[in-house]
Parts: sequence; C-alpha cells; structure tokens
Amino acid sequence: MISAYRLIDPLSPYRALCRHFALVVQLARRDVVGRYRGSFIGLLWSFFNPLLMLMIYTFVFGVIFNSRWNAQVTGHFEFAIVLFAGLNINSMFAECANRAPTLIVENTNFVKKVVFPLETLSWSALGSALFHLLVSTVVLLIIALFVKGSLPWTIVFFPVVVACFLPFMAGTIWLLASLGVFLRDLKQATGIITTALMFLAPILYPREFIPASYRDWMYLNPLTVIVEASQDVLVWGRPPSWIHLGIYTVVACLFAWIAFAWFERSRKGFADVL
Repeated sequence: MISAYRLIDPLSPYRALCRHFALVVQLARRDVVGRYRGSFIGLLWSFFNPLLMLMIYTFVFGVIFNSRWNAQVTGHFEFAIVLFAGLNINSMFAECANRAPTLIVENTNFVKKVVFPLETLSWSALGSALFHLLVSTVVLLIIALFVKGSLPWTIVFFPVVVACFLPFMAGTIWLLASLGVFLRDLKQATGIITTALMFLAPILYPREFIPASYRDWMYLNPLTVIVEASQDVLVWGRPPSWIHLGIYTVVACLFAWIAFAWFERSRKGFADVL
C-alpha cells in the first residue's frame, strides 16, 4: 500500500481539478439546479434554507435556553451572527460528508466508462457545497450589516480560510466515497459523526466554556480551527491565527493526498462491486 501511495504525485488531485475544471463546473451546476428542480421558488431555497435554520437555532438557543456567547454579546441578533458563522462551516462539511458515501454508488454509469475521471465527482460535490456556503455567507453579511451597521475589514480573509478547508473536504469525500462502495452502512454512520463534530466544535458555545483540561482536545476536531477562523474574520474583526491555519493546511493536504491515493487504488474494484 505504501508503494502505491508513492506513485501518486501529491499535486495530482489538483492537476486533475485544473485539467477537468469545465467538467467540474458543469457537474456542480447540474447538481445545484437538479436539487431545486420542480420546487416553486427554485434556487431561492438556497437563500431561505440557511435563513430559516438560523431563525430556529437562534430561537432555541438564544430564547428558550437563553444562551449567551460572552459578556460583549448579549443580544439575540448578535448571538445569531456568531452562531451562523460556525454553522455555515458545519453545514458545508455535513453536506459533503453525508453525501460522499453514496457518491459513486449513485453514479454507476460513470464507473463503467473507462475514460471518465471519477475524481471529478468529488470536486463537483465540493463545488456544490461551496455554492451553498457562498449563499449562506451572503445571508450572514446582510444580517451583520443590518445589526451592526458595518462589516469588519477582515472579511477579505474569509476566502483564505475556506481555501485552507478545501483539501480536508476533498480528502474526506475521496475517502468516504471509495469506502461507501464497499461499506453500504457507512452513510448511516456519517450522519451521527457529523452531528457529533458539530456539538464538539465551538459553534454553539465559545471554547472558553470547555474545562481547561479538555480545551486543547477540541483541536482534534477538524472543524474547530476553521470555525474559529471564520468567527474571527466575519464577526470579531480580527485576522485568523495564521499559525493554526498553517498547521491545519499542511495536515489537510497530507490527508487529502493519502485519501486520493486510496481512492485511486480502490477504484479498480468499483465496477466489480457495483
């Protein structure tokens, strides 16, 4: 297995993206349009869905449980902005992870086409999730502008934060998509895991609420660094921790390379199983 990994160029996943970029965009567009085809308001659901979820979470945690982020954030709308910044990242992760186990199974017609680049299915799924993240972020910025009257200049760093997240997301899709072909129960497990990671990340509460002895363990959660960086640049108006982002990006790229190598090695058995 190690020798198989050595044959994989670490940049090959990204070269594949550049080589088939037009195909990835076409598949992502088809996925987004197909998701809302037949509905009354169509693509507008991509705008209303995050808005409705924000209202529900704000009412439950801000009104019923009377949760507060810290001494500076006391209003329900301010709490909603902080909450939304983290939920957007979790929603992107959950969308990709929950869909990945059936990504190959639902596209068996592509598996039997020898010339079709199967790795583009992962990139197209990630592109669809990026579209929804973009819409959700626009909703967040509109609400923040309405509540605070201005937006922090640090929002220019948000694309950098998302870029650091992409290798991990791509690796997650490659790994789960390949495993999902052989382990059909994996889809049931990913739903539980994504929910657990949401509650174990500083999304519904600040990291300071965790006992000091357990606080550093939160960084084993792959969402923690990205969630905190998103809150920093979108809400608190400060640059992200570049050290944390740098370490995260290196580890994420290594994970993506290993996951892609496993995907390339296991794809030879897809047709036999399907």
